[in-house]
Amino acid sequence: MEYAEIDALREKHPAWKLLRAGNASLVLAFLGRWYVEDNHGATGVSELANALDDELYARNLDHGDGDRFPKRPEEYLEDWAAPDARWLRSFYPDHSDEVHYEATSAFEKAYAWVTGLAEREFVGTESRLHTVVELLRQIVHGTDGDPEARLERLREQRDALDREIADVESGQVAVLGDGAVRDRYQQFASTARELLSDFREVGEKFRELDRNARERIAGWEGSKGDLLAELVASRSDIGSSDQGTTFQAFYDFLLSERRQDELSDLLRRVQQLDAVTTDRRLGTIHHDWSLAAERTQGTVRKISEQFRRFLDDQVWVENRRVVDLVRQIEATALEIQDEPPADGLMIDLPGIPISLPMERPLYSVQPAAEVDSLLTPSAEEDLDMTALFGQHFVDRARLADNLRAVLPAASATSLNEIIDLYPIEYGAAEILGYLSLAEDDLDVEMDETDESIIDYVDIDGHARRARLPGVRVSRR
Repeated sequence: MEYAEIDALREKHPAWKLLRAGNASLVLAFLGRWYVEDNHGATGVSELANALDDELYARNLDHGDGDRFPKRPEEYLEDWAAPDARWLRSFYPDHSDEVHYEATSAFEKAYAWVTGLAEREFVGTESRLHTVVELLRQIVHGTDGDPEARLERLREQRDALDREIADVESGQVAVLGDGAVRDRYQQFASTARELLSDFREVGEKFRELDRNARERIAGWEGSKGDLLAELVASRSDIGSSDQGTTFQAFYDFLLSERRQDELSDLLRRVQQLDAVTTDRRLGTIHHDWSLAAERTQGTVRKISEQFRRFLDDQVWVENRRVVDLVRQIEATALEIQDEPPADGLMIDLPGIPISLPMERPLYSVQPAAEVDSLLTPSAEEDLDMTALFGQHFVDRARLADNLRAVLPAASATSLNEIIDLYPIEYGAAEILGYLSLAEDDLDVEMDETDESIIDYVDIDGHARRARLPGVRVSRR
């Protein structure tokens, strides 16, 4: 890089500004733990301010005088989200009047650089060399369209597998040593955390596209078709770009139940190894990937919502314009009805209107309708009001406690087993309550390839049966 480029980054890039800030230690420690280590997404100001208040109290207590960080937590958050800082992004999510904050990719880069400065007890190189060689193989072989070369390579792989099978059958099993295991685990941990950081950067690029679409819609003066063509082309460019295709492939991989189960099993077995000091958070890192990918997909969905809102607004504006034109024509016609203009436009009728007598319908007398809206005294006495006041409330917090009481951490089961232990009390509403749970540590997933049959008794005492797709409940 040239001197001018480096100097511009030093003055303008938010990550570099953070490293030069006077309270960089507080920003990196608190936001790094909240957004990177614990992988929290967008957080309301009340929850984030409470956590920061505890952090400020502890830091002021360490310094003794209590004046090291004198501002209120909300003031610090506003400073960190200011345009000249941009370490946090502040916004109002849909259906919420509370400002939310989330970390930016610039903060992620600064935090990754600082954590990389810490001295590592073990530095492995073997696994990275294998990864580099394997990537080169994939590039070279993946771009080779010669069928003979592909067959030769597949036969070599088959021969290598046959030799390995023969060695295992003869009792010669080659296992990784402790150093090789630590080397590979270190590379896995580093790559897993980098993926979460990459998701934030991809999400920011998608938000920038969304912001540009809003700006074009707000300032557009041309035809609706031209604007839609431009917006749809921009959306297609994102999906067909290298970044968009790789992100979609990764997201499709995460949506595969078979691969999710394989990842869970591999992570569980790695966590049980004695050769490495495992990180508890990495045991459920694939769930963090899913949450981060879903947040990024949510940004893409907002772009599509902009198209729909634009179409709705344009239709409303055009309908309003038509109504105004009709009213102007009517007003003008009323003004000139007594004195029509001498010079007008003559229009020939397309034909002579003919109305034959037999085409006219015969007159028919409509029967009189008697309406009595008053209730008789006897009807008022017999009116049953119990259905009006017999309302029932399904407590979702109680349903979540039922799941936590049955499921230990990092386990899963079917909804039928939960209902066997905690029978349905409020009918179909309680089943819908289970399906709509949105807790941080609980996941309720439906499998269209399976089927669940739930027998229950409704609040009136009648036996009922609900037929649903397979419902799987898991706890992180």
